[in-house]
Amino acid sequence: MKKIKLFMLFFWTVGQVFAQVTNTATIDTADVSLKGKLSIQGYIDLYYMYDMSRPVSKNKAYFVSSNRHNEMNVNLAYIDIKYASSQVRGRFVPAFGSYINSNYTNEESTLKYVLEASAGVKLFKKKEIWLDAGVFGSPYTNESAISKDHLCYSRSFAPEYVPYYLSGLKLSLPLNKKLTAYLYLLNGWQVIRDNNDSKSVGTQVEFRPNDNLLLNWNTYIGNERSDLRPNFGNRYFSDIFMLYSKGKFSATACVYAGLQEQILGSKIENLVWWNANAIAKYQFSPKLALAGRLEHFEDPKGVQIQALTSNPFSSSSSTLGLHLNPAANMMIRLEMRNFWSNNKVYLDENQQATNTNMVFYTNFTIWF
Repeated sequence: MKKIKLFMLFFWTVGQVFAQVTNTATIDTADVSLKGKLSIQGYIDLYYMYDMSRPVSKNKAYFVSSNRHNEMNVNLAYIDIKYASSQVRGRFVPAFGSYINSNYTNEESTLKYVLEASAGVKLFKKKEIWLDAGVFGSPYTNESAISKDHLCYSRSFAPEYVPYYLSGLKLSLPLNKKLTAYLYLLNGWQVIRDNNDSKSVGTQVEFRPNDNLLLNWNTYIGNERSDLRPNFGNRYFSDIFMLYSKGKFSATACVYAGLQEQILGSKIENLVWWNANAIAKYQFSPKLALAGRLEHFEDPKGVQIQALTSNPFSSSSSTLGLHLNPAANMMIRLEMRNFWSNNKVYLDENQQATNTNMVFYTNFTIWF
């Protein structure tokens, strides 16, 4: 009996020793005992859009957000998984929808579905200086891909023609309580997969003079030569925008300009595009608001927009929207948007060149 007990004890001891060995052939080797905070959130942006030009392709010309005509569709749906501790942080946001289909056409395979994927480390124990690497949201212009954060449902021209996402390194430097600076080392202008041998740099300065106002200034410098645009050289870009909110009134405005070098033999031609917009919203009650927007976009040399017609692209637009909030985590929005131009850059329902275009939106957004 004593021998049997010793024999069993031997195998139990061996089992305990081997239980400590991690099998590196498996994928699940993360230490779930690590201390930190994990959060999981979700977001669904549904829409119906009717374009009075009734495009044959069913895609709204010049836009990647909420751009499918005459069908109920998903603009953007994602799961947001975030981890944070005192020294490290990470974020993974897989996403789907017509925005992803239109905006990630140049990315490879599964990279098309990455809205964000980043890891960061706090460089100093007592200072909030962080270095993040991966794919993260862009700071450029006063609108992003997340419609619930903005005064109008549809995007202005401004964010559609700057990066929605960036890939590379991001250094966050709080200078004081009101001023924060960010430095970026990037693969390029809205690319995850690098399309040339050059890296780009970006800067962001965020100033908060009080709780109601934010002022932001961004820059970008990078070589934009690629297989699609082999004559492109350096690109220089800068934007300034403000966000204001107090009581029932909210407003934002943005101006930007970009300069793209185009190399033609021994000569360099400078191609310029620019945008300006102003948006305001008044909250009549916790569940009802009215928003409006005016904007102008100019791209005469076709750096960002190749017009549907042979004319240089130039357009203004106005937007009027009614916002309903049936719950704290839900929005229903109705919106009308009118476009006009001195040049015939739009098509009518007969696919003939025209100066104007009108679009209607219905939107349901929920987050949890």
